Amino acid sequence: MGNWTIPSALILLCLLSLLSDQGRKLQANAKEGAVDPPKVEDNIGAVPHGLQTDSDVVKRESDSISSRSLRNNAEKFEFQAEVSRLMDIIINSLYSNKDIFLRELISNASDALDKIRFLSLTDKEVLGEGDTSKLEIQIKLDKEKKMLSLRDRGIGMTKEDLIKNLGTIAKSGTSAFVERMQSTGDLNLIGQFGVGFYSVYLVADYVEVISKHNDDKQYVWESKADGAFAISEDIWNEPLGRGTEIRLHLRDEAQEYLEESKLKELVKKYSEFINFPIYIWASKEVDVEVPADEDESSDEESSDSTSSEEGEDEAEKSEDEDTEKKPKKKTVKETTYEWERLNDVKAIWLRSPKDVTNEEYVKFYHSLTKDFSDEKPMAWSHFTAEGDVEFKAVLFVPPKAPHNLYQSYYNSNKSNLKLYVRRVFISDEFDELLPKFLSFLMGLVDSDTLPLNVSREMLQAHSSLKTIKKKLVRKALDMIRRIADEDPDEFSGKDEKDVEKSGDEDEKKGQYTKFWNEYGKSIKLGIIEDATNRNRLAKLLRFESTKSDGKLTSLDQYISRMKSGQKDIFYITGISKEQLEKSPFLERLKKKNYEVIFFTDPVDEYLMQYLMDYEGKQFQNVSKDGLKIGKDSKSKELKDSFKELTKWWKGTLKTEDVDEVKISNRLDNTPCVVVTSKFGWSANMERLMQAQTLTDASKQAYMRGRRILEINPRHPIIKELRERVVKDPEDEGVKQTAQLIYQTALMESGFILTDPKDFASRIYSSVKSSLNISPDATIEEEDDVEETETEPETKAGKDGADAESSDLKDEL
Repeated sequence: MGNWTIPSALILLCLLSLLSDQGRKLQANAKEGAVDPPKVEDNIGAVPHGLQTDSDVVKRESDSISSRSLRNNAEKFEFQAEVSRLMDIIINSLYSNKDIFLRELISNASDALDKIRFLSLTDKEVLGEGDTSKLEIQIKLDKEKKMLSLRDRGIGMTKEDLIKNLGTIAKSGTSAFVERMQSTGDLNLIGQFGVGFYSVYLVADYVEVISKHNDDKQYVWESKADGAFAISEDIWNEPLGRGTEIRLHLRDEAQEYLEESKLKELVKKYSEFINFPIYIWASKEVDVEVPADEDESSDEESSDSTSSEEGEDEAEKSEDEDTEKKPKKKTVKETTYEWERLNDVKAIWLRSPKDVTNEEYVKFYHSLTKDFSDEKPMAWSHFTAEGDVEFKAVLFVPPKAPHNLYQSYYNSNKSNLKLYVRRVFISDEFDELLPKFLSFLMGLVDSDTLPLNVSREMLQAHSSLKTIKKKLVRKALDMIRRIADEDPDEFSGKDEKDVEKSGDEDEKKGQYTKFWNEYGKSIKLGIIEDATNRNRLAKLLRFESTKSDGKLTSLDQYISRMKSGQKDIFYITGISKEQLEKSPFLERLKKKNYEVIFFTDPVDEYLMQYLMDYEGKQFQNVSKDGLKIGKDSKSKELKDSFKELTKWWKGTLKTEDVDEVKISNRLDNTPCVVVTSKFGWSANMERLMQAQTLTDASKQAYMRGRRILEINPRHPIIKELRERVVKDPEDEGVKQTAQLIYQTALMESGFILTDPKDFASRIYSSVKSSLNISPDATIEEEDDVEETETEPETKAGKDGADAESSDLKDEL
């Protein structure tokens, strides 16, 4: 047995030596790994729903990117002229806020996700399986390649979609944006005109768009913003499954967008309320335990070898101790990568209104409307409707009216409300949610009652929409009324204590005047269109009057100032307030301290055809027949004394379609005016109708009001005219004077003369008479002077030409 002891000990020592060498190699490898952390591409496949790739794909992709040139086998296209013009503006823009490109890309990605989710309501197979079915947005950056990519699993684009959506755009949208850009220099509203994608060229000089639609192959769209773009079938990149990935190769001056902190800040600022998860491929430092340093291992080895020389018993003892002893480790920082969600805020409309701050409402408004200016919405209403139809809604009043709010008002189906059904976006084209006169409101409606798996046409005809519309209109009008109630300027004539209770006076001051200037026409159109809410809308009307001192006033305030015994609300229509203030129709009313409303908007004429009364008071146009001012002061004797004149004057004006000549109760300083019948067109309405492009002149005669000449019996001209008529009713001079007075009254009353030449001739005849010029005086004839033909070339010119010719010959 003793002979085997020594060889056995030697074998054990050799084995221990081999094990220690292997340990040193493992420690060295671990140490090298700690120094150089894995790249994004190496670990991306290990992350849940990561963008997987392989080394061959990475190589092909790198070769393509490094060249920064369009792929050779790609099909080349020219940008539409409008697109090139827009891109030139963006590329050469000095606009400092380049951050907007990210919010536009995220907004477009969200729209693509909304579309595929809507399609999945009736066909769940369109979503696919696995990671492809996850509706989310992913942002990844690569500092080495100076590339920022954004991917969505939305509906994707076919080859035709890429050409149509990224190579051509609606001309109207481009023109409108360029016009706004040139007038304000502000690119911030680019998303509202449907051209937000092109904002990428604020930061990138080369852009790739990789897209896969369920109905087509995967394609790559690429452009360097040089007037052309290329599209090719994608054989370089990993299969997307479905969706779109946009790669921005950033300019040198845009390297700040390769910082995670910058991107997180922008998503938080602009896209916090996007309804889909937004992830960023984020780096993270973690503590990792690794084996201790090599020096410590060497010390342990030397002590092990020394103990092995002491014989068999000591060797066996050392082996047992090494087996039980654990290797020493230390903690180091290691960089790892994972998807980090950036928008985990619960949807605003699903939260209780009392839990949402004003700042959150403002941020949500900016996100919803793509309006990232500094202005806040004028008001908002957040409410939940319960009962037969349950829904949640948030409505906003934008600070400014859209530039095309009243263009094609009755032909446009554009709605600014987004419809959700059980948190699923359905459409923003349901014009049945709000009436046209409230189409300026922004917001969304989320219903739990409407069905999901039906077509858009069937949903639009659903009976619940009428109930939703009715409640939305009521809440919208309450919200607008609240703007007025909280405006200190609306409290004129009330106690100061009441004003103090409104709170936030400085911020609310003048808000309703601002609202009226932006959307007042919409309220008037509402009175015309919505008979059910006509009285509620009438309370929102604002106008100037003879007693408003240049400020806007309401019907309630007008009624509070009415004189005792006054039964009617007096108003007058015309072109401008300045013109109406001088109108002869107001003379007696102002003298007796009656207040008269000024209506100067063309739509006011149509408005007053529908608004017949308010709070039991009838409206009376002071330029029409039937005006009653207190008690009738006209006596029978006064009428009888002018009976001959009125009868004679009507006969004289028989060619002018004057229906009646009578004594006036509305004049003070003016000899006469022309009024119309109570239910016919006023002079202002006649002017408006004649200005219509497609008006039918033959039908205007039926609507034109009867013309009535009212005379002022106290005016010296009228008195003198009466005396002349009594003396000689056939006097042609008197007839000419009566005709001239009538035509002058027509003009002063706002009518358009049918024969201006005749009026001018009468004026000149009157001037001749006042200058004692004979009516038979003729115009002096002009002396005829024969016109001599101009010679084509003067003698001096000819001599000069001859001299030049001679000099040229001498030189030759």
